[in-house]
Amino acid sequence: MTTTGRGVDSGPQGVEGDWRLFRGDGTERVVDFPPAPPWRRFSAELPTGARPGEDTAASRPYLIGEDEADVVNAALHLRRPLLVTGHPGTGKSSLAYAIAHELSLGRVLHWPVNSRSTLQDALYQYDAVGRLREANLRRDAGEKDPEIGEFIRLGPMGNAMARRDRPRVLLIDELDKGDVDLPNDLLTVFEEGEFAIPELARLAESHSAVLVQTDEPDQPVAVERGRIRCQEFPVVVITSNGEREFPPAFLRRCVRLDLPEPDEQRLRDIVAAHLGPDALAGVEDLLAQFLRRRAPGELATDQLLNAVFLRKSGVDLEAGRLLEAVLHQLGGAV
Repeated sequence: MTTTGRGVDSGPQGVEGDWRLFRGDGTERVVDFPPAPPWRRFSAELPTGARPGEDTAASRPYLIGEDEADVVNAALHLRRPLLVTGHPGTGKSSLAYAIAHELSLGRVLHWPVNSRSTLQDALYQYDAVGRLREANLRRDAGEKDPEIGEFIRLGPMGNAMARRDRPRVLLIDELDKGDVDLPNDLLTVFEEGEFAIPELARLAESHSAVLVQTDEPDQPVAVERGRIRCQEFPVVVITSNGEREFPPAFLRRCVRLDLPEPDEQRLRDIVAAHLGPDALAGVEDLLAQFLRRRAPGELATDQLLNAVFLRKSGVDLEAGRLLEAVLHQLGGAV
């Protein structure tokens, strides 16, 4: 392997045997992109039996310790939300997808929380303006008004609470980024297993059941007298980065799981699961550097996977600033 000072002359398919696709010289060229890492591959074709948007997690191995798996099982048996904490890159969000995959619970319902998030957004949206516009068009055409249910669409939490034989997995991501009152707003839904849609509750008795739209375009659900009540409480995975504490009343209703940083052996297992057992050969120095850098700063496990993938593809990470770019600390200013 010949070092050029900026990389190597052999590696993934690029230009003239060089691993670099982009050269920064202003010259236009057509290159063949090399295969992506397994965890960054996307396909327009669905796996057999999968539905649009479904993540089968087949290419995303997830390893968890026996003690942590027992906490997950406790939450499943108790039908309680699982509050997952841990440093970045410990697999908090991925846990929801792993549960859905192993238990064949279909596509994960994802609610990413931010400072503007409200419980209403997660339960349902009502397009009153769209309904009024459609009603005017139909009246002009001599047709009857549209059904109100055509303009009500359940959000991720609403879909999770809809009546089904098997539970759905709901990922409430980074709840600590939401409004301070949001955890308390969730308590009633968690405890009662139902919520109301006022626009439907006000309808006459003749409209006791209304079909509303779900995350499955061809599978609306019937709402009886303006209320949705779950048949099976959903598998709720709530992640938190520990940016603030939650109220005791909320914590009491959750099963808490703190994901630890993977030790050296777990890191080896993760690399082998994602890239194959052969990927462990010749990367001892990367593993040692990752463990050494993780002590003073925060590093995510997928950064190690990135470094190993590049190394196994023939890239000289020691050249220039490549290793610093891949194994950069996550804490502090950028």
